[in-house]
Amino acid sequence: MKMADGSTILRRNRPGTKAKDFSNWADEVFEEMDSTLAVQQYIQQMIKKDPSNVEQILTMPDGQDEGVWKYEHLRQFCMELNGLAVRLQTQCFPATCTQMTATEQWIFLCAAHKTPKECPAIDYTRHTLDGAACLLNSNKYFPSRVSIKDSSVAKLGSVCRRVYRIFSHAYFHHRRIFNEFEEETSLCLRFTNFVTKYTLMSKENLIVPIPDCELTPGESEA
Repeated sequence: MKMADGSTILRRNRPGTKAKDFSNWADEVFEEMDSTLAVQQYIQQMIKKDPSNVEQILTMPDGQDEGVWKYEHLRQFCMELNGLAVRLQTQCFPATCTQMTATEQWIFLCAAHKTPKECPAIDYTRHTLDGAACLLNSNKYFPSRVSIKDSSVAKLGSVCRRVYRIFSHAYFHHRRIFNEFEEETSLCLRFTNFVTKYTLMSKENLIVPIPDCELTPGESEA
């Protein structure tokens, strides 16, 4: 990034950088970001500034392509969900969480197998995040980070429904881990507002109580 005085700031975490100093560089105005990764860079910049300011993080800049905006947010959600998955490994074991469940009414089948079948919850979590990463990094469906076909954007809803189950399992079966992670990241709050704003999930499937999220009646899945 080139500053007004002509100096250049390298937006990169150098080897040996301490965790507390990660991404410790000056903010940049979105209109001045000239990288093909500008939308990702902007979203991460907003999260770094205040992860609890969901409205600001989800407010799309003027003139931004909506498909790219949704795609980049979902990529970011999946990256951050890996942090929750790591924490779940300390408590969510195949011997105790033998199924991917959320309350006694919801049991989810894992789509990572040739025929969808039951998986231990932690395996389901890994498989789902791996599958989401494969799709979102697919050159077939998402060859560009600046323009995305409508047919590819239409696939985002199914990814949202699958990764949301990680939130629901953590909330109903590992509440302490969920609460600690949510307090730090506001990730479930942000995700719920995101899928509601863009009608990527139905109200009936949003089973984790989020008091700050205003759901619109009559939404349907994408």
